Amino acid sequence: MRPHKITLLLGASLYSLVLGAPAHGETLQEAVAAAFSTNPQLEIERYRTDIARETLDLARSAGLPQLSVSGSGGYEYVDTNSVINFGTGDRPIASAQLQAIQPIYSGGRIGAGIRQAKAGISSADQTFDAARQDLILDVVTAYVDVRRDRETVAIRKNNVEVTGEQVRAAEDRFEVGVVTRTDVAQAQARLEGARAALAGAEAALQGSEALYEFLTGQKPGDLPAPPPFPPLPVDVETAFADAEANNPSILAAREDLKAAGAGVDVARADGRPQISVVGTAGLQETWGDASRRDTNVSAVAQGRIPLFTGGAVKAQVNSAKLQREQARRRVDAFETQVRAQVAQAWYSYSAANRAIEASRRQVEAAEIAYEGAKEELAVGVRTTLDVLDQEQQLFEARLALVGAERDAYVAAHQLLRATGGLDTIG
Repeated sequence: MRPHKITLLLGASLYSLVLGAPAHGETLQEAVAAAFSTNPQLEIERYRTDIARETLDLARSAGLPQLSVSGSGGYEYVDTNSVINFGTGDRPIASAQLQAIQPIYSGGRIGAGIRQAKAGISSADQTFDAARQDLILDVVTAYVDVRRDRETVAIRKNNVEVTGEQVRAAEDRFEVGVVTRTDVAQAQARLEGARAALAGAEAALQGSEALYEFLTGQKPGDLPAPPPFPPLPVDVETAFADAEANNPSILAAREDLKAAGAGVDVARADGRPQISVVGTAGLQETWGDASRRDTNVSAVAQGRIPLFTGGAVKAQVNSAKLQREQARRRVDAFETQVRAQVAQAWYSYSAANRAIEASRRQVEAAEIAYEGAKEELAVGVRTTLDVLDQEQQLFEARLALVGAERDAYVAAHQLLRATGGLDTIG
């Protein structure tokens, strides 16, 4: 009879998902840096911030002097039946004019436009920060998913090896008449089930590695244990308060509300008086038999008061007010959504921690029960099926521990993202 051999995965500890010793390969920080350098969505948001800054320069330019120069040149023909006439016939002519316009009062349009542009910049910055934190969370999740699925594959392979040993042991006992053909068939069925589970675990690993490569632009190598996450809020109410104060999606929505409020003032300005100072300097020269040069300089104040616009101003104001209300509802929606995210992440993290502790105790108990079942099988107290059941419970407990460790790490980072604190890794 062959001795029972158990491979215990000592080199790949159950706790290596989060607490294992570092190995050579890209760290989580390096994976995040690689994603930052290749992610197109982040680049799109970066351009949005640049566009918003240019919008501020455009808004400010409306209050600065506008200077223009114009000129013309050509020929003119003059003919008249007047008794006294000079300078008739063909002659070249040229003119030039310089004009400067300085807005004095715009009905509040310029100031409102600047406020709107500044709010747009703040919104773009917060949206960029939100995209950045979302990407960090995606990379963290992909990173620990690859580590979890690799650990799962290792456990499943170990399960195939151990179950294979049980099949061979059952066959040896059958040859000497200790067990029946049913015991051998049961062991073989468990072996095939273990192989099927291994195939599923390998497929899941391939999917996780593909997502990791999509996010970072590189295939996952040896992934060391991720660093500990920063301290979390002490309780869920503190987490809610942190989210309302720091969540970039909420802050961006609030800035959008400010921009929409300024948009109402911009729309109202179209119905108010507009005052500007206009300075003009002109020169006109005519050549021919009677050459002539005319110059003029003027500085005037221009005013415009809209009397009737066909309802355009009223429609613009009403539209701007509706956009402001829409922005206000969007703030409410984001606040409600983020509170739900905080609650979900908080309780998921708490549940995962409890699952880790329970799974560790389950692993310890399952190991003892498995060893005891093997010894009792050797003396004929237990059947092969009993040992297979204990073996299955042990491997399932190990898998549960690996999954719980992954869930806790991801939930902690989801909580950090919801509270706006997922700025760095490690």
